[in-house]
Amino acid sequence: MARHEPLALVIFDCDGVLVDSEPIASRTMAEHLTALGYPMTPEQCVERFTGVSLKTVMSRIEADWGRSLPEDFVPSLRERDFAAFAADLKSIEGVAEAVAELAVPVCVASSGAMAKMRFTLGVTGLLPLFEPHLFTAEDVPLGKPAPDLFLHAARHMGVAASASVVVVDSVAGIQAARAAGMRVFGFVGGGHAGPGYADALRDAGADVVFDRMKRLSALVRDPSSETFEKT
Repeated sequence: MARHEPLALVIFDCDGVLVDSEPIASRTMAEHLTALGYPMTPEQCVERFTGVSLKTVMSRIEADWGRSLPEDFVPSLRERDFAAFAADLKSIEGVAEAVAELAVPVCVASSGAMAKMRFTLGVTGLLPLFEPHLFTAEDVPLGKPAPDLFLHAARHMGVAASASVVVVDSVAGIQAARAAGMRVFGFVGGGHAGPGYADALRDAGADVVFDRMKRLSALVRDPSSETFEKT
């Protein structure tokens, strides 16, 4: 994509970009897996599972563990997640203001399930900013790092992939956006983005890496802006 091409759509990831859910979800995942006999730490969950669908997460665990997860794994995990989100979840600082400043359409495309996304956006008060333009990996055959989800979102929004930008916090998300032919801004302002996280997103192919949502509207207005370093 030419760097001077105007952007006509902003596609947001949800977890770690709109809501600061990754630390909470990684904690509940680690607790759940450890209780089942598959020891994991929250840090390991962030490293291995950020940005990919739960279906993919489960496949990876079962392949490594050599056994199937219990049939009630998903509903049990969801119960833990929703309780923790209701108690502790916050939106990313400045995200509502950033969305309001954008002069182009917006949507959300997440690896998470629709029920989870609507719950997290709802509990943080962000849902009205995006509905009905909500898309998930449930809508497409392949999740990230395949480009299917982002292409699906752009198609439904009536915008060419080359005029779309994805705001995402994971290597898998960056790979998916690049494969879709979209510009991609790597966000490192979530609670899970520790030392080296910005470098990982930059190495994966992010056009820009930034850590504060208040910078987003300027980036969308001028896609040729220099990369922002994490401060």
